[in-house]
Amino acid sequence: MASLATAELCDSNASLVIKGDIRVLPPIFNMYGHCRAFSGPIVTLKVFEDNVLVRELLETPGDGRVLIIDGGGSMRCALVGGNLAQLAQNMGWAGILVNGCIRDVDEINACDVGVRALASHPQKSYKKGNGEKHIPVNIGGILIYDREWLYADSDGILISKTELSI
Repeated sequence: MASLATAELCDSNASLVIKGDIRVLPPIFNMYGHCRAFSGPIVTLKVFEDNVLVRELLETPGDGRVLIIDGGGSMRCALVGGNLAQLAQNMGWAGILVNGCIRDVDEINACDVGVRALASHPQKSYKKGNGEKHIPVNIGGILIYDREWLYADSDGILISKTELSI
């Protein structure tokens, strides 16, 4: 799915930004993946140093959606690696945003999926299956709900209550 430019979306929807219907995530995320700009409806996931539920969601048809993983900002292990990024690409996910770390950066960069994460870390996560799906998550002080929309490009990341157009 082609993405609309975030700067243009902010300019043409200034009233929605003022109302809080469009929120701008803080510039704390690094860009990974071959797809530098992406957008889609959001699926939320909250986990901590455990990526079993990440795999479970990415094994379902993505249908152009974006998976937001609230990993609590942990810098102690990676929640997404090359295999999961390839799975996301194969299953039709538009992108993944990780409030935490990824690994296998070269493999992820070869995948045709957009990925944003705080950093990379070589250690894999635990495999216990703990976490919650489809709940509100707080990323960088911004509350994000399942089924909202994410728009990401080189300028930044927007969260919108509805699908946007220019």
